[in-house]
Amino acid sequence: MYLLRLAWASLLNRRFTALLTLCSIALSVALLLAVERVRVEARASFAGTVSGTDLVVGARSGSVNLLLYSVFRIGNATNNIRWESFQHYAQHPQVRWAIPLSLGDSHRGYRVLGTSEAYFEHYRYGQNQALELAEGRAFAEDPFEVVLGSEVAKSLNYRLDQSLVLAHGVATISLVQHEDKPFRVVGILKPTGTPVDRTLHVPLSGIEAMHIDWQGGMPSAAQRISADQARQLALTPKAITAFLLGLNSKIATFAVQRDINQYSGEPLLAILPGVALQELWGLMSTAEQALFLISLCVVFVGLLGMLTVILASLNERRREMAILRSVGARPWHIAGLLMFESLALAALGILAGCSLVSLGIWLAQDAVQAHYGLYLPLAWPSTYELILLGTVLSAAWLMGLIPAWRAYRQSLADGLSIHS
Repeated sequence: MYLLRLAWASLLNRRFTALLTLCSIALSVALLLAVERVRVEARASFAGTVSGTDLVVGARSGSVNLLLYSVFRIGNATNNIRWESFQHYAQHPQVRWAIPLSLGDSHRGYRVLGTSEAYFEHYRYGQNQALELAEGRAFAEDPFEVVLGSEVAKSLNYRLDQSLVLAHGVATISLVQHEDKPFRVVGILKPTGTPVDRTLHVPLSGIEAMHIDWQGGMPSAAQRISADQARQLALTPKAITAFLLGLNSKIATFAVQRDINQYSGEPLLAILPGVALQELWGLMSTAEQALFLISLCVVFVGLLGMLTVILASLNERRREMAILRSVGARPWHIAGLLMFESLALAALGILAGCSLVSLGIWLAQDAVQAHYGLYLPLAWPSTYELILLGTVLSAAWLMGLIPAWRAYRQSLADGLSIHS
């Protein structure tokens, strides 16, 4: 215990230098923990984008591409699928529910999703959480109603009963607007931390009504149909982009998937969202590992700074070491003193780093969730984080062996002699 007291007194005597070293270690540890916490929660949020869905079905392409445009609203489908194909599998004896998805339009950079009432009833995210409305209601019979994701409403400052105009295509600035058929905001969803927050949801009949007087991908100047006239027409869609399926039994998943992939009506692809999510995350693992390695390098630099400070102070502390030897301290006492100093600096730096991370999460938790859809819980370090912190402490102990060995080898005569 006396070595601990002596090490603490020595650090207090050099408190300015020790404080700078401690801050360096604390910041590097805070960065390491922050990167690890964001990585874990980002992966959990990523995996929780869609849950409770057994199959995602779209035109035949790649599984990652299908997942990106149907779930994450990134990119575009290689082809649409016929409405009859959707109806065929919606009525399949093993299918409990089916959600049609129609993409291709946007509003000020946000994607528009055409779907049915089943979307609000059956779509799940996170830990099997259902979509909830913060205000208003889901769309009903009127084709020109829209339900906004939370981020869309907040970013564009939209309120209930407000009118908005959708644009053709997914560009931020579109030259083709559906100005003759405005939509009315009837509902705003609660935040989910998923692409739902960045989506405008409209009925499939609304998608069909917007394009009912279009030919060849452009509005027809010869025959214009107003919004009131469109309401009186049959607005059954001819094609959709993809659809989600929930099955009666998990056991039937592979059988239904095989049936869809072999469908003779048109080339379709059915994927298991969990498998595709893992495949997609694997593609991003390189960037994840690179970020983790950078944070480890920062921690190593912090510990290297501690080693440099202790080694630089050894020459100035030769007389101190010699006095300790003269009053009975053995060489291993001197070595132990320096090792305790390095361990104390590392331990205090780790505690300060953990406190910094907790403070940062407490201050930025709401802002991070609102802007990035990422929930960072204020929690004790996980088992893996404790292993990382233990590794940092062990590395500090190993680095402390270097100045301890040098101090051990310094003799009493060398400490008492006068150097010119």
